Amino acid sequence: MKNPDILKTMGERKQHQILVGFALETQNEVENAKGKLHKKNLDMIVLNSLRDEGAGFQKDTNKIRLITAEEELPFALKSKRKWQRISYFS
Repeated sequence: MKNPDILKTMGERKQHQILVGFALETQNEVENAKGKLHKKNLDMIVLNSLRDEGAGFQKDTNKIRLITAEEELPFALKSKRKWQRISYFS
């Protein structure tokens, strides 16, 4: 039995909400993230790449890229603790 795609369902049903997804990619990162952005009707997707130096599992740092239909915003490598504080106060 295939698991339902909850984010896609939310994208199909959204009316006035802003819907943000997260993608962890290993290849064709930006292309795959943009595909998810459109297929799931997201307003923004936060891309993590396991190929970025210093990012990924069992690391104290992470590097993200915010992608919308209009633009891409790459962010420099930061400590995961700093990313947590940024998201907490956003």
